This record gives sequence, structure tokens and C-alpha cells, in this order.
Amino acid sequence: MSKIIAAGAIRGSNQIFKKAGEMLEKAIAEKGEGYNFEFVDTAFYLPMIYAMTGFPVKTLGDMRTALGFAKELLHDEPGGNVWLPYLGEALDSGMATLFAEEVWLAARTALGLEPCTDHETGYVYNGFITDTIQRNLGIQLVDGTMPGFAAIIGAAPDDDSAVKIVRELQEKNILTFLSGHVNGGNSVTKQLLRKGVELGWDSRIVPLGPETEHTLYALDWAIRASLIFGGKKPGDFKEHLRYQKDRVFAFALVLGELDDMKWATGAGAINMGFPAVADTDVPVVHPTGVCTYEEVDKEFDHAKIVQKAIEVRGLKIVVEKPPIPVAYGPAFEGERIRKEDMFIEFGGQRTPAFEWVRMKEMDEVEDGKVTIVGENWKERYEAGGKMPFGLVIDVAGRKMQKDFESVIERKIHHDLNEAQGIWHMGQRDLNWVRISNNAKGAGITLEHLGVIFTTMMRYRFRSILDKVQVTIYVDEPDVKRLLEEARKTYKERDERLTSLTDESVDIFYSCLLCQSFAPSHVCVITPERLGLCGAYNWLDGKAAYEIDPTGGNQPITKGSVLDNRYGRFSGVDEYLQKSTGGAVETLNLYTIMENPMTSCGCFECIVAIIPEANGVMIVQRGHQGMTPVGMKFSTLAGSVGGGMQTPGFMGVGRNFITSKKFLAGDGGLKRIVWMTKNLKESLKEALMKRAAEEGVAGLLDKIADEDVCEDSEKLLEHLAAAGHPALEMDPIIQ
Repeated sequence: MSKIIAAGAIRGSNQIFKKAGEMLEKAIAEKGEGYNFEFVDTAFYLPMIYAMTGFPVKTLGDMRTALGFAKELLHDEPGGNVWLPYLGEALDSGMATLFAEEVWLAARTALGLEPCTDHETGYVYNGFITDTIQRNLGIQLVDGTMPGFAAIIGAAPDDDSAVKIVRELQEKNILTFLSGHVNGGNSVTKQLLRKGVELGWDSRIVPLGPETEHTLYALDWAIRASLIFGGKKPGDFKEHLRYQKDRVFAFALVLGELDDMKWATGAGAINMGFPAVADTDVPVVHPTGVCTYEEVDKEFDHAKIVQKAIEVRGLKIVVEKPPIPVAYGPAFEGERIRKEDMFIEFGGQRTPAFEWVRMKEMDEVEDGKVTIVGENWKERYEAGGKMPFGLVIDVAGRKMQKDFESVIERKIHHDLNEAQGIWHMGQRDLNWVRISNNAKGAGITLEHLGVIFTTMMRYRFRSILDKVQVTIYVDEPDVKRLLEEARKTYKERDERLTSLTDESVDIFYSCLLCQSFAPSHVCVITPERLGLCGAYNWLDGKAAYEIDPTGGNQPITKGSVLDNRYGRFSGVDEYLQKSTGGAVETLNLYTIMENPMTSCGCFECIVAIIPEANGVMIVQRGHQGMTPVGMKFSTLAGSVGGGMQTPGFMGVGRNFITSKKFLAGDGGLKRIVWMTKNLKESLKEALMKRAAEEGVAGLLDKIADEDVCEDSEKLLEHLAAAGHPALEMDPIIQ
């Protein structure tokens, strides 16, 4: 039976090699051999070929060289009388297939054929997955929110089965990529479109393209994890493949009949340690030590295919679902409810609204109780439209602390958004909630909103909360009265946070979540420096430690001050040496020039030194333009991620930029000479306030952005004309 698989994989690899060569020659004939090519927003050229061989494909001519790598791995029909040679030839053919598929897709992209459009439905496929998306989702991949990803290839037996399979993946928080089709052109993408299922990154169902070859985009996504987060070097193929097998939890669901291209692409996935579960009776190869497999029941049940794949890949899925009549999970967080799809809305400047978490004594809270306060509220809710909304969540627990109120309150956004058909935006007294017609039709009531919180807050904060009680006010006088009380609490919290400084505490907190991807990286979170992903501040770390004392956020005793200017502490150094196995020996928290913090790759912004300007520039994730250091964000990120300490380069959370400790050892805010316009605008008020505190009230206007220049020469001209203070400061490089 293994000969059948090997023969199919070998035939498929030869087919795609020929197909890629023809497409490449077509692109060269039209564009020229020297035509510069790059997939959009990536620093890794053709990622699969770059990771495996170390060869950077920069032109169409380079693709000929890359295709030569595939040719070296090609085989004819398998020979021999034992299964082992068949497996080796099949695996070779699988890697050749991935190389050839990548060249085929790149040549198509150069010709403007990717991303492609489905002619039947008009749907535009996603195509290549950018580095920005990979980094945006990085924190979810490492903190368990997104335990893995699935590639569905082909089509289910019917539309309802397709929906059921994808909904189960959504509820298990698994990112799903779609590609390929079966004979007749049917595909899961088309099946979901026919059933009105929302597709795209917001719903975590991402169609890549109509051909089996488009599955390569998902494998490109996977291989970049070892480049971005793992710090693996291009060309070290053994380390890349080992990383994929051990740290990237991916699997494939192959639906419908199998052909040579599916065998060949599957053989490529086996090299990466990714198993496949098919719904057809197929011969099975068990490559021990490469990929984990399991026999599938002959009487195949599509209702069990997702669970089977999860078991085979060894994913750990922990999902708590509140007892509500709609699907629930992070996959629904990005769902949008347009006005025409809306049943009712609360807040959003349409009606008075607020949300408020209050710490209470144990005897003041009745666990699980949900109360709606208001006259005729059931009739008013059933009528739809708009209603006032005052959400008061009272919590009690033996380990609960007043400081945790704001941490719990921020989870309101996630708790509501994870319900299918419920949309939430904003916080405090700027909240906005919508319920869709579909959710109302499924039976969602106002009480269910309360049930979501009593269930999920007890689950998420189970170590610090013993009781959760929810009261929802819908009469305008009540909402306005309680809103004034809530605002007093908001103000008190803000004043408390302002008083928290690095000097005022003896404990910092680590964030080790990203060590699953970047083993030598540790975030050190202080009151004045949040995590570089922007998702965790000092209070979050404190609360997380109380919730799970053995989890990813651990206390770090500061110890003695070794360098007050640069922010070096004995306790921090000792902790880093132990938690990184000696990979990081020391850290300076307040400088970019000497032993700066490491990064996994999930940073919101990159700070980079511009020596000739005696200052630094800041670029945020997602910015695709050039910067004055001659590199785009995606290229810069290669110097920062993977757990490396690179003097002159540093990943940060965007709110750290307005901290008093930002580059405090290098001169602080006055060192910023260039930053992206979007970032400058989003932090405008806080930057202006900090500049005034530093005695440079007009600094913001002196900081250049991409509208002013994208190169260092013009930057210097601007800084001189504007009188930027960095030009008068001591040299940043000592």
C-alpha cells in the first residue's frame, strides 16, 4: 500500500514541477529575468525555500535557481520490495512539491494572478498570509487562546457537513484555512458561502485559494513561526522541521477523493510533522519519528473528524461554554454586526451606557444571580431598536483584590464578543453592544448576557473569584445615576495606576507565554513598562499569578539596583539567567543601547537607532512603507525577534512609548526623531503631555513621519530645520 502512496506523491511532485516551470517562464517572458519579486509584507522572501535552503529569492531569475532545488529532490516511480525506500522517496517528493508550489504561486503573484477570485461566486481568496497577520495572532498562538490551526482541503459530502465541521473548529478556537476542491469544482469555501457563513480573519475561517497547491500558503505561515519566534536560522532545515513537529500544532482534514497533487502536498506536510485525517478509505503510511498517525474507522463519521484530528495531533483543548443558545468561542470575536443585521443595540453614544466591576464582601454577592432592573423591560427588549444599558458586575473572593477590578472589567469585551451574534466595543462609559437578528432568533435574551459573565468570569478568574453576580439596568434614570458613581471609581483607579512606579514596588512580573515559541525570551513587566505585545501590564501579571501560581506570569524580586540609570536589577538578572537556561544573562530596562529586552516576535512596535540623527525611530506593526534606516517593519523585525538581544533595536508595546521610563537611560522622549504618522496620531494626547513634562512642549511637531521623509538624508534636513533637541544631546552611541 505504501507504494501506492509513494507513486502518487512522486507523480504529483513531477506534475507541479512542470507546472511551476511553465508558469515561471511565462512570468519571465512578460516581466524579465531581473524582475524584483516579493510576497507582500514579509521579510522572508519565499519562506519555505528560504527556511529550508537559506536561499533568498529576490528576482524571477532566482526562482529558476529555487526550482532547481526541487528538481534535485524529484524521483521517478518508486522501486524496491520493502516499504522504507518508498517512504524516503515520498518525503523527498513532498519537499520538492512544496518548493515547486511556492515558485508556482510566486510566479502567479508576479503576473497579478494571486490572490485569485472564484468566478462562480465572485469571492476573492486571501492568498499569501503576511508577517503582520502572523505577529498579530502571535499572542493567541502562545497563550493557548488559539491552540492550533487546521487546513481543510477539498469538499465535504454536503453543505451542512461542511458547516458542522467548521463550526466545531471555531468553537474549539482553532484557526482554519481552506483550499482545494474535488472533481466538479465543489469546495468547502463554496459550501460555506452557500450557507451564508462569514469568512475571513475575523471569523478565523480563511480561504486561501481554489487549488490544492494553495495549501502551501498555510505551510508558509507555519514555517515562518520558526523564523519569527523560534530564531531558527535560514538553511538549518533540520531545526526548522523539528520546530514544526514539536511546537507548531497543525493538521489537515482532507475531504473527498484523493488525487496525485493531494498525495504530493500531503507528503510535504508529513516532512513538517503535520498529520492528515481523510474521510476516504486510503492506504496509510506511518513514518515513525516524523509524524503521528492513527488508523481511521472504515465507517467514517464526519461528526467525529475534528475530534479525531485533535487526538492525532495531540492538541490540548480546554473550552468553557456558557449555557446560551448560540455558539461561543474566540473565533467569533471578530464578528461584525451591521445595522441591517442588528436586532438591538445599547450605548455607543446612542443611549446612556456603562460597565462596572465592583469588589464586594462574600455575603453581599449571590453567586450566579442575574437581575434585570427596569419597567416593562421584556416588552422593550422584544421590540428591538435601542435601550439604555448599565452593566454592574459584583464579584467576591478570598483572593480578590481591589486592584483586580480593572483587570476583570477589561475581560467584558472578550466575554461578550465570543458569543456568536453579540458584538461589543469600548469600555467603561464608552461601551457599545449589539445583538444580531440571528442571535435573537436563536433565543438570546438579556438574561443570557448576564449568564455569560457569571459563567466566564468564574472560569477565567477561578482562582481569585468565588462568586459573581450580575445586574443590568435598562431604565435611563437608573443608568445615569449609577454612571456617576462608576465614574468616581474610574477616576480613583486612574489615580492609583498613576501612582504605581517601578520604584514603588519590590516585585516585577515575568511573562513566559511566548517561551513555547521563543525559548530564550522573557518579558519583564514593571508598573511603567508593559509587555511588548501590549496585552499584559503589571496588574495583569499580578492577577494572572494569583489565578495560576504555576502559570506564565511569575513574580520577579527586583533585588538590589545595579544600574539606576539603565534599569538593571540583581533579582531580574538572576531570574533571567535561570528562566532562559543562561541564554540571557543580564537586562537593562531603560535603554536600547546595551542589553535591551529580548522579544519573541509579537511586539507592537520596533524602536531602532538612527546614529546619524542621534536618535531613534519607531514603526508599528502593519506599517508597510520604508523607514529612515533603510528597512521596512518586516525586515527590521528579523533583527529583533526570536529571543535575541540586539543593541540599537528593541520591540515594545506602543503604550510604553509614553512611559517616563521609555529610553530613560538614553535621554527619553527627546530621542524620538521619526515615527509613523498613524502611531503619532494614536498617541498624540499622551505624547504631548509627556513632552510638556520633559520641557519640550513642541516636540511632536519636530518628530518626522513618512509624509516628511523615508530616508535619513531628508530626515536630517527636517530635524535641523525644526530644531529637534536630539541634535544637541550627548551622542547616543558612547
